[in-house]
Amino acid sequence: MPDELQRIMAIDDPYRLLREVTVRLSEAQQEVTELARLRRRVVQDLHAQGMSYAQIAVEAGLSRGRIHQIRHTGPAPEGAFLGRGTVTVATPLRRDDERGRTVVAVDDVSSGKSLEDLARSYDLGVTSEHVPVSGHIDLNRDGLVVVCGPRMSEEMWDMYAKDPVLRWEKAKDGPWTVVDHRTGTVYRSGQDSDPARPYDVGYLGRLPRPDGKGSVLAIAGIHTQGSLGVVHLLSSDLNALWGQVGEQRFSTLVGVEYDPETSEPQSAELLTPLYQHDEETAA
Repeated sequence: MPDELQRIMAIDDPYRLLREVTVRLSEAQQEVTELARLRRRVVQDLHAQGMSYAQIAVEAGLSRGRIHQIRHTGPAPEGAFLGRGTVTVATPLRRDDERGRTVVAVDDVSSGKSLEDLARSYDLGVTSEHVPVSGHIDLNRDGLVVVCGPRMSEEMWDMYAKDPVLRWEKAKDGPWTVVDHRTGTVYRSGQDSDPARPYDVGYLGRLPRPDGKGSVLAIAGIHTQGSLGVVHLLSSDLNALWGQVGEQRFSTLVGVEYDPETSEPQSAELLTPLYQHDEETAA
């Protein structure tokens, strides 16, 4: 019998026992889900390398039918792009100076809800929180997906600054831009152009935590429509993104055409390659 189970069974206080059992069951269910995800990924990888299900079955000591079942059922491997177990989706609070109160932008609410729905569709647990107006957020946690630009949080500013290729910079005429230092291309929002048009630029990257013990999935737009476009791209092309970068650190930019009345993305496409940071650092 595992030591943890023995410890829980030895608890005398029934209320504490109930709490401990509930927490452990939740943890165990998450562990089973992630093991099933990993098992399916291994079968998919072996099959993609040219092995037949029959060959995999022989080597693994399982039936061919069982291998085929694993390949087509259970949590999809690409869900790990967002995190493992439980992910926390953080969206920013904003200060309404005119009304003197704290508010949440409608686009941020939409981005957060869509990310939560996407994570649940891959059998991930989900919690949500807000980046306060102060911008302070503890980034040294597993499973963080943060929708927040560098202007609104010093912690996020420092994190974005670790990107070896894409940098947030303010243009001489005032608006914020993102500069690709590999190509020298400056990307700016259509809202800040003359004439203005319903087009924005979003950032997507997996960046190192301050403590160096993991990564944070970071999403931001020059304006809020850019963030919505990134989430739209994740919802439609997560499998392709996962296939290219897996769980490695990377960053890219997304061009977003949106409905000027609703801010809903009409199209979202990659503007840059998926820059893998290990390769960029080595170069």
